[in-house]
Amino acid sequence: MYISQRWRKKIGIVFPLVYLICNLVLVPQIAPYFGRTQLPVFKSSLKPQNIIYPLCFRNYVDKKLYNSLQQSIIHLSHLGIEIAYLDANFPFIDGFPLFPHLSHNDGKKIDIAFMYLENNNKTDQKPSFMGYGAYVKDINPTAQQCKEKGYWQYGITKYLSPDKDNTIQLDKENTKTLIQELLYRSKNSKIFIEPYLKKELALSKYDNIRFHGCQAVRHDDHIHFEIK
Repeated sequence: MYISQRWRKKIGIVFPLVYLICNLVLVPQIAPYFGRTQLPVFKSSLKPQNIIYPLCFRNYVDKKLYNSLQQSIIHLSHLGIEIAYLDANFPFIDGFPLFPHLSHNDGKKIDIAFMYLENNNKTDQKPSFMGYGAYVKDINPTAQQCKEKGYWQYGITKYLSPDKDNTIQLDKENTKTLIQELLYRSKNSKIFIEPYLKKELALSKYDNIRFHGCQAVRHDDHIHFEIK
């Protein structure tokens, strides 16, 4: 079917407007009927690492997880710590997959960026544009073991970070504080990070900080936080 140049221009203008209206107005109003709440888009203390996440409707969680995050930022903001989230969940329907994640499909999971230092000073900047793929260590024992077992996808997120800024380093102290605060606010929860990071951050006493398995992807570029 032929579409005239005039109609193409109209579609080019109307479609983005309709999309934004759905994204910013309609879907956030409908999502609660499906047990989902939209995470803040512009709030300074809890915000997306990249605007792409809310624009793609990947910033929804259930009410319990939302409240847990809100309680956490009240305390963390007094310490100068902000939460930058990555992928959460879609706004509708339990079980609908959030590619490429294995489990972000029920409103109870969210990925959160680490805290970082630039020139030994706390910074809001992250070493990658998307927040994924900028591993703390390019090579670690778990990644090597998973690769040897044939789990080729384990390190695939590195391709999401061609822009990695090596001048920005992990802030171990504040990342540890962030993790402890998340666990404290929601007792029935767990966190996935790489085993070597759990040890380096002195978090070995926490049984609910676990290894996610070789079937997933590396977790030394973000925190996976989930509640029951």
